[in-house]
Amino acid sequence: MTRFAASLIDLRIAGLGLLLLALLLPSVSAAGDDAHSAWIEKHLDEVIAVYHDFHRNPELSFHEKETAARLARKLESFGAEVTTGVGGHGVVGLLKNGQGPTVMLRCDLDALPVIEQTGLDYASTVTTENADGVEVGVMHACGHDVHITNLIAVARYMSEHRDDWSGTLMLIGQPAEERGAGAKAMLEDGLFERFPRPDFAIAAHVDATLPTGYIGYRAGYALANVDSCDITVKGRGGHGSYPQGCIDPITLAAHLIVDLQTIVSREIAPIEPAVVTVGSIHGGTKHNIIPDECHLQLTIRSYSPEVREHLREAIHRKAYATAESFRAPKPDVEYSEGTPSLFNDERLVQRIVPVFMEALGDDRVTLADRSMGGEDFSRYGRAGVPIFMFRVGSVSQQRLDEFATKGQTPPSLHSAKYYPDARQTLRTSIRATLAALSELLPAKSR
Repeated sequence: MTRFAASLIDLRIAGLGLLLLALLLPSVSAAGDDAHSAWIEKHLDEVIAVYHDFHRNPELSFHEKETAARLARKLESFGAEVTTGVGGHGVVGLLKNGQGPTVMLRCDLDALPVIEQTGLDYASTVTTENADGVEVGVMHACGHDVHITNLIAVARYMSEHRDDWSGTLMLIGQPAEERGAGAKAMLEDGLFERFPRPDFAIAAHVDATLPTGYIGYRAGYALANVDSCDITVKGRGGHGSYPQGCIDPITLAAHLIVDLQTIVSREIAPIEPAVVTVGSIHGGTKHNIIPDECHLQLTIRSYSPEVREHLREAIHRKAYATAESFRAPKPDVEYSEGTPSLFNDERLVQRIVPVFMEALGDDRVTLADRSMGGEDFSRYGRAGVPIFMFRVGSVSQQRLDEFATKGQTPPSLHSAKYYPDARQTLRTSIRATLAALSELLPAKSR
C-alpha cells in the first residue's frame, strides 16, 4: 500500500472517529464553529463590500501596488505588524498573540489580462497596457479577490478574538501568482529569514466546478509541475517556388510538433501523468516566402521531479534531432515561468479535514481530483513548510444545474464569464479557514 493510499484510509478513519465522538459529548471546536458562524453572518455584508471593491479594481501580475496597499491598510487596522514591498508588492502581516506555533495564511493579489464579460453590476472595467504595450482588460477571473477577502475577514476575526487562541498568525499577500513568480520572489527576499518561519501554511482556492457550501481536499500531489518552453526552430529562407534552395522551418516545426507527442505516449509510464501541449506556432509573413525561423510555445505538466526532468531532456533531444534531420541550424530552446508541483502535506491534511467535516458537515467535504493546473503556493512546501491548499466551491448548485440543463459546462477559471457566487463562497471559505486555524493555533491556557 502506498503512503498516499494509507493516508486516505487513516483520514477516513479519523473522520469517522471524530463524528462518533461528536455524537457522544459536547465539542469545544463545535462551540467555536458556532461563534464563527455567528460572526460571519453578522459581518457578511461588510465582507461582501470588501470583495466588490477588490473585484472592481484588479491589477496585473507585478503591478499589484494599490491592491497590496489596500490589504496592508486593512491588516494594520486589525493591529497586525505589517511589512510591504516583500518580493515586489508582497505584504506580510503578523498577528502575534503570545507563545505558540506560527501558522501562515496566504492569498494571492494579481488578476488576469481578460476583458470581463460577466454582466455583474460590480464588474471590472479596468484596462491597462501589458508588457508588450498592448491595451488589455483586467479581471479577477481566478478568484484571487475571494482569496484576499477571505484573508481579511479571517484576520479581523482572529484580531477580535485573541482570548481564543495563542501563537502567531502570519498573513501573506503574495504578488504574481499567475506568472508563477511571486512565491519565489518573496522567498528570495528572505520571507522565512526576516519573519518567523511558519510551522504550517494553508491557503484556500476557489473551484469553478464544486458547488458552493463544499470544500475539496487532496493529500499528496494535488497540482502539477508547470513549465513554459519557447522553441525557435531555424532554417534558411527564400522563395516558396524554390524550396530546394531553402531549409523550411515551418515544415521542421510540423515534424517536431508530432514528434513531441511521442514523449508522453512512448517515453513516460502510463501511470505517470504528463502533458506536452504546443499552444502557439508563429512563422512566416506571406504565401510565397519561406521564412528563416518559426517559433513554438509549449506548456509542460507533470507531478514528480523525475518525470519533469525527463520531459525537459526529451524536448531538447527531439528539437535538436529534428533540426539535424533537416540539416538545419541548432534551435533555441528556452524555459521560463516554471512552478513546482503542489504536494499537500499528508499529516496536515489528516489533521485538518476532520475539522472541516465538523464545521461544515462530513457530506460537504469531498475528495478532490488531481489537477494538471499549477500554483506557486507549492514553493512554500518545497522550502520545508508543511502546506495544505484546499478548494472552495464557488458556483451555486442552482447555476450548475442550469448549465447542465442547457448541456453546457460552467465557465472555467480564467474565463471572461467566470464569477463566484460570492456570498455563499465566502461564507464557506471563512468558516473553513477559521476552523483550520482553531485546530492549529491552540486555545490559551485558562
